[in-house]
Amino acid sequence: MASVLVIEDDPVIRSSLLEALTAFGHVVRSAADGFGGLREVTQVRFDAVVLDLGLPDLDGRDALRMIRGISQVPVLVATARDDESEIIRLLDSGADDYLVKPFSGGQLQARLSAVLRRTQGPEPYRTPRAARPVGRLGPVRGESAARAPGGYAAPLRVGELDIDRQARTAALAGRELDLTRREFDLLAYLCERAGAVVSKQELLTEVWREPYVDDQTVHVHLSALRRKLGERAARPRYLHTVRGVGFKLVAPR
Repeated sequence: MASVLVIEDDPVIRSSLLEALTAFGHVVRSAADGFGGLREVTQVRFDAVVLDLGLPDLDGRDALRMIRGISQVPVLVATARDDESEIIRLLDSGADDYLVKPFSGGQLQARLSAVLRRTQGPEPYRTPRAARPVGRLGPVRGESAARAPGGYAAPLRVGELDIDRQARTAALAGRELDLTRREFDLLAYLCERAGAVVSKQELLTEVWREPYVDDQTVHVHLSALRRKLGERAARPRYLHTVRGVGFKLVAPR
């Protein structure tokens, strides 16, 4: 079962999509326009988005780019446009897959399942809740690249910040942090390089794996991380900006 957002302006088609997805056991929310869908994405953590291109307020490609600016949620585009060059542009813009209208509920479920398998892998899309305090046995700074027995990534510890890359959980002073997938990846990457300055370009290349993404994306995610760590850019504790160079994560003194 997945949490799915449907962004579709046609009330008949939207109702049909909701009915089909619900019948397959998914938890479904919907929006009738692009900005409504963006608002949902910022407020709710979805496992996937089904996005119509013919929206009343935004071109579907613009909506897709905006979603990609704030989230890495898998997006399945539903379109009446079957031109190959158009589909290639959609995939290059960040769509994970597409369906050409009209399509059946079975086709939608099959494509959605395939997208979720590719994007989630063995771990759920949401950051799992820890059943125990995270990182209790984590290495001290300088041991961040260590591997635990069995070859998996060992937990990390920087000050009171604990990262368990295997379980994809993070905690500060024993309190679990509610992070999005991208926020966790960003925090884990900086923790692995604690004390070192990391450039925006490196973060875009290694964390986003998309070096040509608008670098404002990094600032947006870092601001969210600072808020969740209980600090501000003007008075940083863990996340520091090195003006003109990049960012570094250090243990508070």
